Amino acid sequence: MTPRRLRPTLSALPVLSLVVLTAGACSSTGSTASGGVVTSFYPLQFATQQIVGGGQQVGVLTKPGAEPHDLELAPQDLASMTKARLVVYADGFQPAVDDGIGQVDPARVLDVAGPARLTLPASEDGHDHSGEGAEAPADASGGAPAGDDHASGDGHDHGADDPHFWLDPTRYADVARAIGARLSADDPANAAAYAKNTAAFVDKLTALDADYRTGLASCRSTVLVTSHAAFGYLAQRYGLDQHGIAGISPEAEPSAAGLKEVSDLVHSEGVTTIFQETLTEPQLADTVARTTGATVATLDPVEGITGASAGTDYFEVMRSNLTALRTGLGCK
Repeated sequence: MTPRRLRPTLSALPVLSLVVLTAGACSSTGSTASGGVVTSFYPLQFATQQIVGGGQQVGVLTKPGAEPHDLELAPQDLASMTKARLVVYADGFQPAVDDGIGQVDPARVLDVAGPARLTLPASEDGHDHSGEGAEAPADASGGAPAGDDHASGDGHDHGADDPHFWLDPTRYADVARAIGARLSADDPANAAAYAKNTAAFVDKLTALDADYRTGLASCRSTVLVTSHAAFGYLAQRYGLDQHGIAGISPEAEPSAAGLKEVSDLVHSEGVTTIFQETLTEPQLADTVARTTGATVATLDPVEGITGASAGTDYFEVMRSNLTALRTGLGCK
């Protein structure tokens, strides 16, 4: 059976909710957001909200529970983007947003794909082709790894890369710094507050990174089998070897040969846990688990927060993910 995303479509949402988004974006207070700040999906909304603080409302185009890859923009969404003081998005992640950005004044757009350092190719066969081992070291300024021209904003096609940067707290921190710098440049009167809030957010991400490094330092297995290949940056950062049953596209249907390859890997590597996602139907994970005797656990890609999420924000869900990984991988 072809896996299907458990998602509402935007066309099925009440028109009122879209009007509220637009109104909220236009009624944000503070000189930075005379037309509001609009973000494309939850991780960008969360980071931006942490940086602007509670005095400004940050809009988001992707509703809770909707699959961001498959977002379709309604006219009200396009209106909120064109009226926004700033639109924050990641090029190549949401095709509808990429198209909509063409209608927005470029001076009011922040593309975080460069700061996110999207260096992993989007694997369509589900396997991690990142070259094994640790990421290249950062340059002396603490920026992108040496030789990484993805961060240069030189027109690189980010649609060919894995977009799930926020699952690596260090990449997410770089994106937060870029958002903070842009807000400060647009609104110098409040630059000190943005800098303070950015630093506090980055400190939390640094602590989260330390928890992951410690928690995953000694595990019985480093083979991470997931329903689709969304965890490449997390795996690369913490020394895991990701194998997605499906590729980077959550609706991709693996071949029979692909399913057998994953099942053989589970047997040969002694994998005991298959990780499924909160927004994906569990058939693929259940099938592999049933044929191999493994159990199924949940690993959340944190693309949005719903009642099914194991936490109320990014940090809570990421720490729940760490608990699931430690249990599933047999970490000490």
